[in-house]
Amino acid sequence: MELILSIALGVMTACGVWLILRPRTYQVIIGLSLLSYAVNLFIFGVGGVKTNVPPLLGDGTATHALADPVPQALVLTAIVIGFATTALFLVVLLASRGLTGTDHVDGRSDRK
Repeated sequence: MELILSIALGVMTACGVWLILRPRTYQVIIGLSLLSYAVNLFIFGVGGVKTNVPPLLGDGTATHALADPVPQALVLTAIVIGFATTALFLVVLLASRGLTGTDHVDGRSDRK
């Protein structure tokens, strides 16, 4: 399971970096979103990959067998903040495109 998670993290990070380096602003926004999803998965991975483990302490349950709730809370907060910043980026993208008439990051409409 850890191998699958690490491969998924690597692919998402590589795709996010590749999209950030693209010349159009929409691709940059999608790249930032992919990077934030990769970071969220990384935080989940740091918390430990466990299956069929209760999230809360019950009678007779050993504390080392519990899932850690802190990474889950951090990722939930990061998802909300990421959604808000993506919405802000999209508004800025639309305003910039309306003012400049192009959606290139450097303001040029053609690449020669």
